[in-house]
Amino acid sequence: MTSAAASTTSTGAPAIVAVRRSPRTIGSAYLQLTKPRIILLLLVTTVPSMILAAGRVPSLWLISATLIGGMLTAGGANAINQFVDRDIDEVMSRTRGRPLPGHLLRPVSALAFGVALGVAGFAWLLLIVNLLSAALAVGAILFYVFVYTLWLKRWSPQNIVIGGAAGAVPVLVGWAAVTNTVAAPAWVLFAIVFTWTPPHFWALSLRYEGDYRAAGVPMLPVIVGARATARQILVYSIALVAVSLVLWPVANTGWIYPAAAASLGGLFVAGAARLSRRPGTPRAMRLFRYSIVYLALVFGAVAVDTLVR
Repeated sequence: MTSAAASTTSTGAPAIVAVRRSPRTIGSAYLQLTKPRIILLLLVTTVPSMILAAGRVPSLWLISATLIGGMLTAGGANAINQFVDRDIDEVMSRTRGRPLPGHLLRPVSALAFGVALGVAGFAWLLLIVNLLSAALAVGAILFYVFVYTLWLKRWSPQNIVIGGAAGAVPVLVGWAAVTNTVAAPAWVLFAIVFTWTPPHFWALSLRYEGDYRAAGVPMLPVIVGARATARQILVYSIALVAVSLVLWPVANTGWIYPAAAASLGGLFVAGAARLSRRPGTPRAMRLFRYSIVYLALVFGAVAVDTLVR
């Protein structure tokens, strides 16, 4: 497969040079379109939701089927996101190496790939799991693409607050896969991920504030500055601890979960407080990295608590 790369002639005029890509390079580029690390983080929340819904470990077949459908739909949404954001990604140093800014793939190929993954994921969940889980998954795709990517990301500093709802849907998909309903504990799990998203992403955006400014993306640090963003991170971190503890009475958990949620949340708030007192890239990135560990351990505590009980 070949792709076009820009060059210049001896007269300074642009020329198009055909660059041959190996099948391995092309395959890697398509994989990168799905943002596999983000998918892994989303799926970490799906399995504990399924365990809590079932009160035990569901069948491995159901877990596998749900995860496959989740990977397909999330991967499709991420590929379409990169198709839409290719102009922004080309400006930002953090995303300049992605397949489309790097001219590894044609934009139309990325779009077709994303749509195909989304359709395949919906069909898989519909045929193998149930209609509700399929509908929730495709709803997340539509919300992520049309509400967040096309609208909020480019026009509102609250983009990640509202748009983060898409990343919280996998817990609902997991619950629906087991029970074919969405009960109150599932909505609390959704609220945990929803509340976690702003401090998680704003911490990263403090590191890349210059990139977002250059790309014209109204991320919060661009609009209000680092200190005000750090204060918002602290506010949302405190809210996150409160929301996480709501699961204790709503799901009637044992003591393992609230102990873990309180201690892990306390560390989150402490890191946010340090960042608020003295905003800076090192502290922001430490909090960003911890936020990933936090989410995995809190949802791990949901699973452990359920299985122990």
